[in-house]
Amino acid sequence: VSAAGPMLRLPFRRLRPLSAASGRSFSGLPPPLPAAQVRSTFLDFFRDKHGHLLVPSSPVRPRGDPSLLFVNAGMNQFKPIFLGTADPRSEMASYHRVVNSQKCVRAGGKHNDLEDVGRDGYHHTFFEMLGNWSFGDYFKEEACQMAWTLLTEHYGIPANRLYVSYFGGDAALGLLADQETRDIWLDLGVPPARVLPFGLKDNFWEMGDTGPCGPCTEIHYDHVGGRDARTLVNMDSPDVVEIWNLVFIQYNREVDQSLRLLPRFSVDTGMGLERLTGVLQGRRSNYDTDLFTPLLHAIQQVRAGPYAGRTGTADEGQVDLAYRVVADHIRTLSVCIADVSVQSAGTCVMRILRRAVRFCIEVLKAPQGALASLVPTVTYMLGDVYPELSTEADRVSIMDIINENEAHFLSSLRQGSRLLQRTLSRRDYRDRLFPASVAWSLHRDLGFPLDLVDLMLAERGVQVDRQELDRLIAENQTEGSYCVSSRLMLDVLSLAALQRVGVPHTDDSLKYAYRLEDGRYVFPACHATVLALFDGQALVPEVREGQSCGVILDRTCFYSEQGGQSHDRGYFTCSCLQDVLFPVEAVHRAGGYVVHQVTAVDSLKTGDQIQLHLDQAHRMSCMVKHTATHILNFALRKVLGSAVSQRGSHVSADRLRFDCSIKGSLSSSQLQQVERCVNDIISANQIVHSQEVPLQTARTIRGLRTVDEVSPDSPPCPVSAGPLVYLSSILGVSQLCLRCAYIFSHLLQTGAIKDLVIVSEKQLVKGISRIIAVTGRDAVRARESGHGLWQEVESLSNHVTLVLINENISLF
Repeated sequence: VSAAGPMLRLPFRRLRPLSAASGRSFSGLPPPLPAAQVRSTFLDFFRDKHGHLLVPSSPVRPRGDPSLLFVNAGMNQFKPIFLGTADPRSEMASYHRVVNSQKCVRAGGKHNDLEDVGRDGYHHTFFEMLGNWSFGDYFKEEACQMAWTLLTEHYGIPANRLYVSYFGGDAALGLLADQETRDIWLDLGVPPARVLPFGLKDNFWEMGDTGPCGPCTEIHYDHVGGRDARTLVNMDSPDVVEIWNLVFIQYNREVDQSLRLLPRFSVDTGMGLERLTGVLQGRRSNYDTDLFTPLLHAIQQVRAGPYAGRTGTADEGQVDLAYRVVADHIRTLSVCIADVSVQSAGTCVMRILRRAVRFCIEVLKAPQGALASLVPTVTYMLGDVYPELSTEADRVSIMDIINENEAHFLSSLRQGSRLLQRTLSRRDYRDRLFPASVAWSLHRDLGFPLDLVDLMLAERGVQVDRQELDRLIAENQTEGSYCVSSRLMLDVLSLAALQRVGVPHTDDSLKYAYRLEDGRYVFPACHATVLALFDGQALVPEVREGQSCGVILDRTCFYSEQGGQSHDRGYFTCSCLQDVLFPVEAVHRAGGYVVHQVTAVDSLKTGDQIQLHLDQAHRMSCMVKHTATHILNFALRKVLGSAVSQRGSHVSADRLRFDCSIKGSLSSSQLQQVERCVNDIISANQIVHSQEVPLQTARTIRGLRTVDEVSPDSPPCPVSAGPLVYLSSILGVSQLCLRCAYIFSHLLQTGAIKDLVIVSEKQLVKGISRIIAVTGRDAVRARESGHGLWQEVESLSNHVTLVLINENISLF
């Protein structure tokens, strides 16, 4: 199937809004279901009645997906399956039909509902997406039948309130109507007048500009009932709303915009819990359901006046808007902080927090600390289904982070108000525009929301220079604008082609086959055969000089980039061209295949025999930094307590970066204690053990803090220094390497690190610190530089003292 022209794409489509009007009961509807029962009914239906595997929600910060700021749809964690890149050894590779409730955040990047929250009854920054998936198992008929049965029989929604849409085709692009789906709905008893065709915009779903895609069918609900409402479907009517989208992934969108059939078809569905609960409880506003009413009640306890559900001009003083903002934002903040996403998406999370603080303090007139006091209500409501919210320690940590950042923002608010007033007092702004540079500085440096700047200026009858401010925003806007590497990545069709022609998965076990001999690391030689070449679009038998390609071998000793550690460096030599070097520019893994990115310096073809030459110095440096990272993790917890938890790391040959949750910056004394602890372990030359275990086994390890960062599309590998007795070691389980979900190239003994020096520590945001450290010779040089600098300071201090004494100037 080909596409001759551009196509409208709606990746991760936003559900159409509900009305903000207050709810009321309609005859013929079942008794209202509590939200918890709405969720459990969905999960139990697919798990118990239709054999779906219940998969936990992934954290809201995507794992290994730089294209997303937050998880914004249920299918995000299953991308490796759709793209065919899941490691065949992983749990995810065995998925056939699964179900879950996924935590989603739409507050940054392409899908950003932040500024709309509170203005109506249906926008949220955090929501839950109910979904069921089939990966090469059932398809259209079963998906439609299960959805209809669940809605009409188990939830009891009257069938005469429901309409369904399907893809009506696109003649210009040569796409036929999805007649198969239409016939399925008719066979299920849906009247023809309620089965409606729509075009690409509404009923053809795509993951992105390229990749898996396909037609979708949506189920719509009529809040009014007892009428013919088909003309209101897909018309943004507050009375007829989409509640469920069933996507049939059967094509792959190519770079040239053509469509090719996938080797196996999949089903991806999504239904917002908040909207479904509103339907089942007879409410037009999500804030009138029991997903929010406990929070609204808790907010009322810290200020006078009840929530009245008003919107627009009827909401005098924006009090009800503030209720909705605070209720929405405290859910988002609790989930994001618990999910270790503050470090990765800190600016956006802090923006949400500041917006919540502003409405809580300025509009609701609540006392400082009121926002954090709502966290226990969130954990009570969501803790059973999302256990990362439920523990006492996590709840206290979330509250502490919110309180600390609130205090910091309120201080900035006072400082910014003085800056704004001074700027206004210098000139007469009655007929002039307020300088955009000052407004931008308030936003960038002090964390002022731009709408707050506008509001404060409007109160003084002044406007900001909007054109200049927009230019500054465009220049500085980087959050959510991610660039995916231009490496030659295998797509789902290329992976299928490799499997079809019988290319075996790459044996990369040699990358772990190094050993210690007389105190030196010895890396094995590796001879391999070129099994496949990928030119960026298809598998080819040969590449010529100057052509970039991905080289797939039967075996490799190179480590592929993954989970925060840089890939190996080195080069190939071909048996027939011993003097010609093929430098390896990047190494990555996809679907069990290790792809070496090479720019050919001569002809290279499948079947060639090659030898791999590893840059051993670079590998050793990465191994040193990686093992040192986990020792640093242990040392921080030993010095500062078990509340410290890892929030991210990156390992390269020249340094290591470690992000962790800490209440405030470390003192010099604490940094010195951490360094001493690390270097004591290095001096002890502890033996390092590692063991690959199933993900479910890893989750049972007592005391393990970082299991949630493990991706199910790769097998985890706990590591300890000292005896590996069910992962209990002299360092304690906090030293386990389970953050990255891959077997990493660790040292065999800690002594090779030689030395570690922390060269910087700073707070990224309140409660999250970033530590940069160096090892080995770099650490020695850092110590020498520090010592030299200290001597210079001492010398200068002594010199100044002598001068003052000679001049008879008292120091006191």
